[in-house]
Amino acid sequence: MARHVARSDPRAHWLLLLLGLVVLLAALSFNGLVTNVGGGSGPSDAYASPAPRQASDGGPVLRLDGPTPVTRRMPARTIALTFDDGPDPRWTPQVLDVLRRNHAHATFFVVGARVDEHPELVRRILAEGHELGSHTFTHADLAAVPRWRARFELAWTRSAVAGATGREVTLLRPPFSSTTDSLTGPQYQALRDAAGSGHVGVLTDRDTRDWQRPGVPAIVRAASPQSGAGAVVLMHDGGGDRSQTVAALDQLLPRLTREGYRFTTVSAGIGAPDSMVPAGAGARLSGTALRWAQGGAGWLAGAMNLLLGVALVLGVARLAVQVFCAQLHVRRVRRPRHRRPEVNAPVSVIVPAYNEAANIAATVRSLVASAYPALEVIVVDDGSSDGTAEIVERMRLRGVRVIRQANAGKPAALNTGIRAARADLLVLVDGDTVFQPDTVHQLVQGFADPTVGAISGNTKVANRRRLLGRWQHLEYVIGFNLDRRMYDVLECMPTIPGAIGAFRREVLLAVGGVPADTLAEDTDLTMQVLRAGWRVTYEEGAIAWTEAPSSLRQLWRQRYRWCYGTLQAMWKHRHALSEPGAGGGLGRRGLPYLTVFQVLLPLAAPAVDVFALYGLLFLPWSALLLAWAGLLLLQAFTAAYALRLDRERLGPLWTLPFQQLVYRQVMYLVVVQSVVTAVVGNRLRWQRMVRTGEAAALVGSGPTTR
Repeated sequence: MARHVARSDPRAHWLLLLLGLVVLLAALSFNGLVTNVGGGSGPSDAYASPAPRQASDGGPVLRLDGPTPVTRRMPARTIALTFDDGPDPRWTPQVLDVLRRNHAHATFFVVGARVDEHPELVRRILAEGHELGSHTFTHADLAAVPRWRARFELAWTRSAVAGATGREVTLLRPPFSSTTDSLTGPQYQALRDAAGSGHVGVLTDRDTRDWQRPGVPAIVRAASPQSGAGAVVLMHDGGGDRSQTVAALDQLLPRLTREGYRFTTVSAGIGAPDSMVPAGAGARLSGTALRWAQGGAGWLAGAMNLLLGVALVLGVARLAVQVFCAQLHVRRVRRPRHRRPEVNAPVSVIVPAYNEAANIAATVRSLVASAYPALEVIVVDDGSSDGTAEIVERMRLRGVRVIRQANAGKPAALNTGIRAARADLLVLVDGDTVFQPDTVHQLVQGFADPTVGAISGNTKVANRRRLLGRWQHLEYVIGFNLDRRMYDVLECMPTIPGAIGAFRREVLLAVGGVPADTLAEDTDLTMQVLRAGWRVTYEEGAIAWTEAPSSLRQLWRQRYRWCYGTLQAMWKHRHALSEPGAGGGLGRRGLPYLTVFQVLLPLAAPAVDVFALYGLLFLPWSALLLAWAGLLLLQAFTAAYALRLDRERLGPLWTLPFQQLVYRQVMYLVVVQSVVTAVVGNRLRWQRMVRTGEAAALVGSGPTTR
């Protein structure tokens, strides 16, 4: 209704938001990959086709970059100890200590993601004369993943090692591999593909299966060659509890050394040059960037976990405070200790109207039908072009006046009505609102307390037959009226809705009337009343039926104006933080509550939805469903409690799960748009909702229908 000069709404932030959410999902997904690293060995598919005999019957070191496989074995009494799945901050240092005490060298097939987590261990491995090989970046089964994924696994591992050590690995042990005779066709093909990027495959002669923790004697037996033969021995220094491996090494190394065995790296054992080559500047730089990216992704995941934890704690705390305050409010208003005197002073009802032809007749008729002894109705037509004023005039109802003015906006229309009103108690009503017969009487009874300057009524959605209407009905009952009970108890009511509110005339005159410098004039006015030292209360029995938006487009426009106007009002009244009395209650209780639950948490909601999508990809579905069901049950409990307090049916509760898929997103995107508009300094214009007359239908069908 108000006239505002406005630039077009900012839009570039939507692209930035989408880009940010994509980056967040990518970072979380990357973190999910690197933190779900498994372990163990053995064939990944026992039923797969076998590898060519030239490979399966040969030695454990396979070079497959030529037309035919070339394999090598360890010489007699030469053992190449190999350790998979590290580095591990607990077990790798213990393995290295045992090797150093026994003057033995080994080859460590490292997982790239763990290299980024513990680069100092990789550098120690090299410094003590050992050899490094690749075990992929995330312990992925190269025989099962797509080829593009396999290429990334190998390239990222090379980069990780290069960034940590300045050298590149060429040896490769595929995860879930074992001895050559168990090599499958898909594993063989994966090794051939890896050979194209310069990798030499290393399997094993003796698989200790220490990852199964079979006991120290069993590991020692499995690692011991027979009849002086050489061997590549497979063990693990990461991926789980490796205490048995460390203990087995302590026994194995001294015993086999006494029997004449030497322990060396794979490359030295077969007489090949050093398998590790100096890394170029590009490889080192990409490795460092990869480590930073992994660290950043882990930090983001931790921050998201913290955000979810904080949001959950705040949500539960909010519910506890709401329930506690609601119970206090119910006891106060439904079981008063002392009967207060009845208020029957004259009341002036002011109805600002701009193009309200769809509902104005029903609104005025419901007001005239009020069971209140002294009531006048003032309809201020704010330059309507649809005959709103004529409709009221043709009704010729006693006690109803029509005042016409040029279009100047809702605050101006309200102030016109305030100046024209004869009574000292004023009720401000939207032109699309229908009252019940006892609404006015219920609304003004709180003025028996001389400290009360304004009273909020109980707004209900009239058009709740469709899904969008039911969602708004639940929001009004839960988010608005349950909150208002809490605000009443805490004496920090930030908003009396424009649909129904009562004020003392002296209060409105003292604060300068209805302000026009924000788009949420009802919130702005309520905050001014509080800062003037008056109490603002909530009357649950004063019911007003209003027409809610019937389309997502109209809902967006309405809530965009509400949210932007609320931000304006919060900023305008920010100095209430340091004020005493009722103003201080608003500043130290009301404003922080609005900031947290109506601004900060909605702004974080898009990231929470991305985290939920990440959970679908990487978390166990059972745990995810359990968490979602728990939150839904908590929300359902809140809704059911609020509905019962308002004496409403519980039927609309079935729409709650669907509310999470559309309505919730619209609400938090409205906050995003409003905050961006406020930050860039745009001036939002008034966006009027198109009325359909559904609130008017309540007059004929009975306004108490629920």
